[in-house]
Amino acid sequence: MPHTILAETTASVSELKKNPMGTVAAGEGFPVAILNRNEPAFYCVPAKAFEAMMDRLEDIELNAIADARQGEQRIRVDLDEI
Repeated sequence: MPHTILAETTASVSELKKNPMGTVAAGEGFPVAILNRNEPAFYCVPAKAFEAMMDRLEDIELNAIADARQGEQRIRVDLDEI
């Protein structure tokens, strides 16, 4: 059964066990697909890439909230009165 691998770099579970940091470094800042019996088991994502992904997801969620509120009535507020 074919599997889509969403990473340019792959490594086996055995390689990951032998040298975890070397496996992460092999991705050069991008995710590494970890294979178990030649099937993707999970992705090893460096911290900076994961943080960027989470920031992007947060932006998408905030944009969806803003789009949903676009037609709502606005309430004017004077910052001096707060």
